[in-house]
Amino acid sequence: MKKSVDFSYEVTPLTMALLSKTNDEGLVQTVVLEESQHYFVSPPPTKVMDKACEYYGQSLQGLQKGTKNVSNITHKAPIAIDSRSGMYFFPTASPSKKTCSWLSHTHITNIFPIHNGSGTEVIFNNEHRIAVNISFGSIQNQMHRTAQFRFYLDNRIQRIKDAVILKETTRIEL
Repeated sequence: MKKSVDFSYEVTPLTMALLSKTNDEGLVQTVVLEESQHYFVSPPPTKVMDKACEYYGQSLQGLQKGTKNVSNITHKAPIAIDSRSGMYFFPTASPSKKTCSWLSHTHITNIFPIHNGSGTEVIFNNEHRIAVNISFGSIQNQMHRTAQFRFYLDNRIQRIKDAVILKETTRIEL
């Protein structure tokens, strides 16, 4: 793990997780896990996530409202920063809590309960493993809710594409 980096970080399709970590001074920082590198950034994960949403022309609050509209998920709502590039993330706790971390649904291949009941092991596509202090049931629920949200959103987008294609085909035939 690299030392703290004091710069603005942008979430990308390579981002696997934004993990909450309290430093020696008691300040909450973010451990950024990417496919090939890991480092610390100063702001807490939800602030990093909010900035990422803004970078893509949205707001975290707006994406959460959009999730509610698409799937009726209201608490610990997963978000699609950019569905085209597979940037779907879910929070491990209420985003208003400093302990909230964000995990990329796209990068997770499996989860397992830690045998002593102290949390969940998360395994990513690149075989990197982390232990999170969240119950297996909670992570499993967040994984399922995010999959459900992705399914509903993908279907909505496909229906719009199909309607546009049908409209264009109808125009050509006239």
